[in-house]
Amino acid sequence: MSTFEIVIVAVTILTGTSIVWSTLTLGISPMPSSKKARKAIIHLTKDTGTGPIFDLGSGWGNLLIPLAKEYPERQIVGYELSLIPWLIASLIKEILSLNNLKIYRKNFFKADLSSASVIVCYLYPEGMISIAKKLISENITSCILISNNFSLPSQQPKKTVQLDDLYKSPVYLYDLCFLNPDI
Repeated sequence: MSTFEIVIVAVTILTGTSIVWSTLTLGISPMPSSKKARKAIIHLTKDTGTGPIFDLGSGWGNLLIPLAKEYPERQIVGYELSLIPWLIASLIKEILSLNNLKIYRKNFFKADLSSASVIVCYLYPEGMISIAKKLISENITSCILISNNFSLPSQQPKKTVQLDDLYKSPVYLYDLCFLNPDI
């Protein structure tokens, strides 16, 4: 094997191991939002003021980077625990000189979300239950939550956008001022 081939194999193993580890740890793999979902989410953020937008589980930056480009005047914050997706998103941030973007390699369940004016996420059913409990326990009620595909349990969305895709995937917008504590 040549040095180049050894490097390729090592990078592949590191990438795979990182993704498997984070998948087992978090219960979900880094899954990018579709182009249609990204477009709908960005559209839903249009009239949400000027405060920070947080992307929980920002993965490879597929939504995070377009948000930072769309809103250069707003602070955009991403949380991603999986090493390789975090590295890729961080590299793209640096290449594009997105000074309004911060990407943390941190579990967002352990992060302070109180300064967010908008929270966007593409999680999974159990993750949505956990995020609802976190929002309620930390009394985070002064922001908007936009979720790709998965609803907040026992909550009524302010708006639902049905994507024009094979599954008619929903994107939910919640006004957390009306967060129901009964989960």
